[in-house]
Amino acid sequence: MILFALTGRFLFDFFGISVNSLRVVGGIIFFILGYEMLEARLTRTKSDEESVTEYIEDIAITPIGIPLIAGPGAITTVIVLMNETTGLIEKEIALMLAITAVLAITFLFLIGARQVMHALGHSGNKVLLRVMGLIVMAIAVEFFFNGLKPIVQGMR
Repeated sequence: MILFALTGRFLFDFFGISVNSLRVVGGIIFFILGYEMLEARLTRTKSDEESVTEYIEDIAITPIGIPLIAGPGAITTVIVLMNETTGLIEKEIALMLAITAVLAITFLFLIGARQVMHALGHSGNKVLLRVMGLIVMAIAVEFFFNGLKPIVQGMR
């Protein structure tokens, strides 16, 4: 995450990508993830019963675990936030500390997730997954339209 935060601006310049287009794409990615969470599905890929059991047993690999911790949506968010800093070292350091703090807190949540999953049960997990899906979809809409608005204004 920190690597993308530091090199994201250079990647934009090299490929000629604007921050707004990345916001639009990030919004689409978040929306797809949120929609899958809303349906309380494990994955879209075809799998057999044994691999599903393995998937469920590994608490670190959850529908919200991998994609949202350091997946495309998180990388997009970090790059966009880094590009929004005004170049002040204090703000960039604050963003790096925030990334580190969020990852540390996430690690602690993942350590205790097995107990929480056991307490919630299968139905509670699906309810929580759907609620989180709605939240992720709302974030996605904000991302999408915050990126689309300047693009449309630029076309005028």
